[in-house]
Amino acid sequence: MDFQPSARARETAAKVRAFIDEHIAPVESQHWQEIHEARHGGHWNEWKIPARVEALKAKARAEGLWNLFLPDPELGAGLSVLEYAFSAEQTGRSLMAPEIFNCNAPDTGNMEVLWKYGSAEQKAQWLTPLLAGEIRSVFFMTEPDVASSDATNMAATAVVEGDEIVLNGKKWWSSGVGDPRCKIGIFMALTPNPEAGRHGQHSMVLVPLDSPGVEIKRMLPVFGEYDEPHGHGEVHFTNVRLPLSNVIAGPGRGFEIAQGRLGPGRIHHCMRCIGAAEKSLELAIQRGIDRVAFKKQLVNLGGNRERIAEARVAIDQARLLTLQAAWKIDTHGVMSALTDVSAIKVVAPSMLQNVVDFAIQMHGGMGVSHDTPLTAFFNQARSLRLADGPDEVHKGMIARLELMKYGLK
Repeated sequence: MDFQPSARARETAAKVRAFIDEHIAPVESQHWQEIHEARHGGHWNEWKIPARVEALKAKARAEGLWNLFLPDPELGAGLSVLEYAFSAEQTGRSLMAPEIFNCNAPDTGNMEVLWKYGSAEQKAQWLTPLLAGEIRSVFFMTEPDVASSDATNMAATAVVEGDEIVLNGKKWWSSGVGDPRCKIGIFMALTPNPEAGRHGQHSMVLVPLDSPGVEIKRMLPVFGEYDEPHGHGEVHFTNVRLPLSNVIAGPGRGFEIAQGRLGPGRIHHCMRCIGAAEKSLELAIQRGIDRVAFKKQLVNLGGNRERIAEARVAIDQARLLTLQAAWKIDTHGVMSALTDVSAIKVVAPSMLQNVVDFAIQMHGGMGVSHDTPLTAFFNQARSLRLADGPDEVHKGMIARLELMKYGLK
């Protein structure tokens, strides 16, 4: 195994970090303050994108820091999963950065789906503007009325009727659907087929958000935050009729596509967690050096030095495990890295949650305000322990794969 970053990976990550430090960090605090202040000015469908976002995106694109996640050298940066991981870590230090480099979820995963499985028509209509950063997208997966930790529980349906596919059902935690630039969604649902196995009865369908029968009911707050202008919506689909050509790769291939989508996407999430943890630890240490209580610097009070050491060990362990998963995906494919991908999905968000919690404690009252990114990082960490499969599902996968080595299922 070789986790040593290539010269190109090192160079790209350094450029990403320099761009963040020079162009994003100086305006980020003001950016989020303006968004928080505007929250009380109207309904979610009145959310607006600050002009600085598009200006920064144009600057990043001009510097070649664009679509870094996509391994296609013609459409993206041509970086492998492992090579991109180092840049993903840097973007995790900033809440703005992923969007500025057009490397933001759920768009990255949706673009990968279209790149891998989309038809020429689907790519021309939706992948091209997504790669250009002109529109945004959403992935409709989780449902309010079933236990969505088991994806085969899906109640939403995508039924083939002649040359059309008809969608019905409810989805929620549809991240990004509140963005005024969000134009397209990927809807995963049950396509009943008695002849197909349990994992051959679901389809992914491209749904323009202005299609008749698509209704955004509400935005859902996460720990009281609406993540505007991104948003996490509850969306209802009532007899939404679309051409059969909107089905990605054909009916019944939803789970197959999901396997290809989620592996690299989880690497991205976990490396961003590591970047956020590094930023949180830096903030904690700086606070501990600057502040004095009981005639001692905070870093020298109680068990804070030990906690700093534990945070460093946990961050580096999570990074190495994530890089190992990325290396396996690159060298042997997603299916070879199932244990590793599940392991990092458990480890990285939990590690971030613990490191941020320590940083919040070091900051006292300031730590639970909007004056630092810590509350947003904590929100991110706790939410990721549910998103893309809860911890328990991934632990179950790890255990099952481990026991299979002993002949148990």
